[in-house]
Amino acid sequence: MSSELDGLHTVGRWLRDRAASNPAKTAIDDRGVALDYATLTHRSEQLAMRLTQAGYGAGQRIATVSGNSADHVVAFFACAFLGIAFVPLSWRLTPTELAELIRRSGSDLVLVEDEYVALAGAALRMLGPDAPAYVFLGSTGAEADVPRAQAPVPTRPVRDEDPLLVIYTSGSEAAPKGVVLTHANCFWTNMALSQAMPMVSTDVVLAMLPQHHVAAWNVQPLLAWWAGATVVLERSFQPDRVLQLICERRVTTMMGVPTQYRMLQATPGWADADFSSLRHVLVGGATIPVDLAEAWAERGVAFTQGYGLTEAGPNVLALPAAEFASHPGAVGRPYPSVDVCLVDVATLLPLEGEATGELWVRGPSTFAGYLDDPDATARAHSNDWLRSGDLAHRDSEGIYRIVDRLKEIYVSGGENVAPAEVERVLSEHPLVASVAVVGAPDPVWGERGCAFVVARDVLSADELRAFARERLAAFKLPARIVFLDDLPRSTIEKVARARLRAMAAQLMNDQAEESTDDRVF
Repeated sequence: MSSELDGLHTVGRWLRDRAASNPAKTAIDDRGVALDYATLTHRSEQLAMRLTQAGYGAGQRIATVSGNSADHVVAFFACAFLGIAFVPLSWRLTPTELAELIRRSGSDLVLVEDEYVALAGAALRMLGPDAPAYVFLGSTGAEADVPRAQAPVPTRPVRDEDPLLVIYTSGSEAAPKGVVLTHANCFWTNMALSQAMPMVSTDVVLAMLPQHHVAAWNVQPLLAWWAGATVVLERSFQPDRVLQLICERRVTTMMGVPTQYRMLQATPGWADADFSSLRHVLVGGATIPVDLAEAWAERGVAFTQGYGLTEAGPNVLALPAAEFASHPGAVGRPYPSVDVCLVDVATLLPLEGEATGELWVRGPSTFAGYLDDPDATARAHSNDWLRSGDLAHRDSEGIYRIVDRLKEIYVSGGENVAPAEVERVLSEHPLVASVAVVGAPDPVWGERGCAFVVARDVLSADELRAFARERLAAFKLPARIVFLDDLPRSTIEKVARARLRAMAAQLMNDQAEESTDDRVF
């Protein structure tokens, strides 16, 4: 299956190049089962051939319901070879949610891992006669036979502008939107990552984020397959097993979210774990707390802090490990080929020098748009700039830190309050394990803050409020502090703030304030 007419930046070329140069090298270690580059390429090309014979091709979309697996990677590259958009859907969804995404994605076929056949089957039954065909992943499933396409398309070479990935956003605030990333988008994302954090064929990457997230592809794994490195593919995040794998597989680089690194630190095997092989350790999804970073630094592991968003491919900013200690809480400078600017929230005019404003992004890695939603695509842009929706601060050295999501900021008595700032202060209390702050409607002040706290030991609201009062202006102090066993989450790194806001609104509505307001204006 020739690729000589493919676009210059098409991702399928990477796999074929590696198979030609080092065919016996292990590409994927899937729970102890090794798959070399020659076999991965052969299986992907076989599936691509089956799809072509069944009438599938460039411009179409194939959805998947699968956990992390080599079979899933085979399907990804088969789609990449043909110019088909790969749409990995979350197995964490309910059948109703999954059915809606399958419908909205306009997928022509659904590839299902056998573990999730009940979920996928229930979702497809909800779609009735409009449901696309489905087939199992793997060598005995789609790689052997594929249902005939309802609307066959002619074959053509893959183009740089063909959609490669469609990643649905979490949808915590509204209906999820499909973020379309083209081959060129992913090429430039990985090109920038390779310059900021070079990867070589001897690297061993531990991939532990679920493959319905953009970072599970564009933050290390795809770059690893470009470089001819090995990806240790983990199906789920199990702290004990991760510590074991780092040692046994001699993992050199990995990416995780702060929650995962905190869970690893809390694992009994942490103290004796061998981290000597680690060369680059990335953290994203949120800014890592200073105490957690210091704990890892004491074990000889320095973090590279990253910042990104799915619509940007996702990589936007990075703070190298060498600068991490001197800029706690920062997320760094732009990646190569990524332009950023700060814009005044009220006037939408650019801000120069040290400033705080909305972060805008542009560059060849930013997305092609939201799937079948030109209105939402237009709202996310201002000319050629992508509006991140994040409030950021740039210091005198040109280093950025994220202040908060603009939509998370609430206005209390005419004063803007950034929940992230309040959360940072509360999390500095030694008995606070995790915290989330949201705004809730208030008849007098417009909105008041409500803090949801997970404590490590017995802690009273009065004690925590007294601690915060020494560090925060009075108008920023939460009006109510609620203790929970755990924070509700939409994913491992995302707190379900919509649920917390509903809880806070109910609390504020049901109960009057117990003490006199102590804010000073």
